[in-house]
Amino acid sequence: AMFASKVEQKDDKLEVVREIDGGLETIRVNMPCVISADLRLNEPRYATLPNIMKAKKKKMDKLKPSDLGVDVTPRIEVISVEDPPVREAGATVADVDELVSKLKEKGF
Repeated sequence: AMFASKVEQKDDKLEVVREIDGGLETIRVNMPCVISADLRLNEPRYATLPNIMKAKKKKMDKLKPSDLGVDVTPRIEVISVEDPPVREAGATVADVDELVSKLKEKGF
């Protein structure tokens, strides 16, 4: 459910109101589901200066992926990397006849 501006749970489904070009559309989706939120869904909370200062003083624990049981070994193998072919320089023509003759030379 994309661009949700209102979400309500009805029985085992979610009722999502979303904005489309023609107005508002209400859809029902089965759970589990993925919902992207529109700006009107929630009112953002703004951090106050005292809370920002308190957050700077808090100690943060540093964890490694292995501490959380996460495997981070690469699963993609790069075979080769090549530059794209170099484009030919363009040419300026004076009139249509010259353009047609150059196109005929190239085989177009």
